[in-house]
Amino acid sequence: MSDIDWDALREKAVEMTTLAYAPYSNYRVGVAGLTDDGRVVAGCNVENAGYGVTLCAECGMVSELHATGGGRLVAVSCVDGRGEALMPCGRCRQLLWENGGATCLVMTPEGIQTMEQILPQAFGPENLRQI
Repeated sequence: MSDIDWDALREKAVEMTTLAYAPYSNYRVGVAGLTDDGRVVAGCNVENAGYGVTLCAECGMVSELHATGGGRLVAVSCVDGRGEALMPCGRCRQLLWENGGATCLVMTPEGIQTMEQILPQAFGPENLRQI
C-alpha cells in the first residue's frame, strides 16, 4: 500500500470529474485506477435521458482497462465533483471485484479498504468455475 501514489490517483479522478456528462443530476463522478503493470486507467460518469442507460465512472475505467491491454486493478480512487472520496455503488463494486479481486485497494470515505471488506462474500469468476 505504501508504494501507491494515492494523491496522483485522486488528482486523476478529480480531473475526470471535469469530463463527466451529467446534465440531469449535475453529480459529476471521476475515478482512476492503478493496474498491476503500473498503468493508470480512468473514467467519468455519462448520464442518459433513459436513466437506466447511464454509465458510472467505474464502467468507463474498466472499459479503458481492457481497451489498453487488460490486467488487474490494484488500487482505485473514486471522487465526487468536490473531489471527496466516494464509495462505488453496488454495481460498480461488482465491476471492481471482477477486475481487481479481493485484494484490490479502494480509497473510501472511511479510508483505504480492500474489496473483500467492501464486498464480502462476493460472487466472482471462481463461482462459475464450480459448475
